[in-house]
Amino acid sequence: MRLPRILMPSVTVSAHCDLPCGVYDPAQARIEAESIKAIAEKYQANTDPEFRTRALIIKEQRAELVKHHLWVLWTDYFKPAHFEKYPNLHSLFNEATKLAGASGAKGSADPAKAEELLAKIEEISKIFWETKQA
Repeated sequence: MRLPRILMPSVTVSAHCDLPCGVYDPAQARIEAESIKAIAEKYQANTDPEFRTRALIIKEQRAELVKHHLWVLWTDYFKPAHFEKYPNLHSLFNEATKLAGASGAKGSADPAKAEELLAKIEEISKIFWETKQA
């Protein structure tokens, strides 16, 4: 009975994948946000209640994915030196995740909210690519 306990890891770690691969890209969040915008536009153009219900469900799922991809960048990719060089980075992530959340694209079927989210992701993306080239 001791053998299984010996083989158990003493520390558990987690990453956005099974192995911390170092592959990060804000494009993942952008693609999901583009989907949110397209869904919101289709929602506005359609009066079928079943279609609209499905659209809202899918839009909310995509919003959760946006938040996930942003959080991975915020917590795993960006390091203290990045936050020193770009003092507004924490605010950008906070604003972007809120725009993806209940007070933003997740809680609204307005394509304009999705546009705001896409703009924040673009700001984050610019900083991301500047840090990748450094």
